[in-house]
Amino acid sequence: MRRALGLIVNPVAGIGGRVGLKGSDGAETQQLAWSLGARPASFERTCQTLERLVADKDSIEIIAYPGEMGEGAARACGFEPTVIGSIKPGQTTAEDTRRAARELRGMDSCLILFTGGDGTARDVADAVGDSVPVLGIPAGVKIHSAAYATSPASAGELASRYLRGEILGLRQAEVMDLDEAAYREGVIAPKLYGYLKVPYEKRLLQGRKSPSRLDESGTLEAIALDVIDHMQEDIVYIVGPGTTTRPILSHLGLEKTLIGVDVIQGRRLLAADANEAVLLDLLGDQRAKIVVTPVGGQGYILGRGNQQISPAVLRKVGRDNLIVVSTAEKIHALRGRPLLVDSGDPEVDRLLSGYVKVISGYGERIVYRVST
Repeated sequence: MRRALGLIVNPVAGIGGRVGLKGSDGAETQQLAWSLGARPASFERTCQTLERLVADKDSIEIIAYPGEMGEGAARACGFEPTVIGSIKPGQTTAEDTRRAARELRGMDSCLILFTGGDGTARDVADAVGDSVPVLGIPAGVKIHSAAYATSPASAGELASRYLRGEILGLRQAEVMDLDEAAYREGVIAPKLYGYLKVPYEKRLLQGRKSPSRLDESGTLEAIALDVIDHMQEDIVYIVGPGTTTRPILSHLGLEKTLIGVDVIQGRRLLAADANEAVLLDLLGDQRAKIVVTPVGGQGYILGRGNQQISPAVLRKVGRDNLIVVSTAEKIHALRGRPLLVDSGDPEVDRLLSGYVKVISGYGERIVYRVST
């Protein structure tokens, strides 16, 4: 008996990431992203998921919305999907996502896969709530919600095992989102919008993002001083977003873009809130290092909120020049789960895997595993 797998793709999910727009919501933001040379990642990331399901092709019936909202990715991976609904190509909206989810629920889909970010999760939750099992393929800029797999490949593995009956457990997953306009101004205030029901396998699902503790200021200062004391004048430092990295620039008398990527050299600011193109231009033939910190509660050091540090940038800088900073409390809160990378390029992710030294205080290091 063939199992029904619903598929919904937000075709513009994550389009604002590498160009530094910190989100993709709204027509104006999407148009600006296009003008900056952005390209959406949702098609490619959906294919990375479906490739894990090809071995089950004869036992799965994919039901998808037309063209860019699912059909295209399914056909590219060798599936012959049942196509429902209608869209205006190049003009899809959140209402298309909600309508697709409602129609797929009505067709008794065993599982609905959806590709996007927090906004897409909100749309799916609005349409179906926790009435049907769903699973998110991560493609957004910021993903605070817990309804997503840790990576597209993990989504494929989890969906395959669920459809085969190897995973029976379901759990309620929080749907969180930010006000993107406030987020671009540095105001981070995630809000709970509802719950979705997802297949549960701890190692394959990402957690809900948790904020940093307010009493960590002393440790953050110590981390910053350690990084600064080891800086070299001839090296370019790409400093990722976060409250853990902000004190590094503060101690140098520079202003940190809290939710952006800044570049410094010789203790002066070369670029604030840089996107991928700016980073590649600044790098040239210069030696460089990248400073990043894990997302609290999730463990991502790359691929969530810092897509400006793209696979091209990572290849140019190299794995040995990656500096990870974190409080020990944030690392311990992972409870043995690895730090994660989801750059969008599986080969780069594999190169970054292994063990890293995490700067957790002045002169203090934690050796910790990084995984895809």
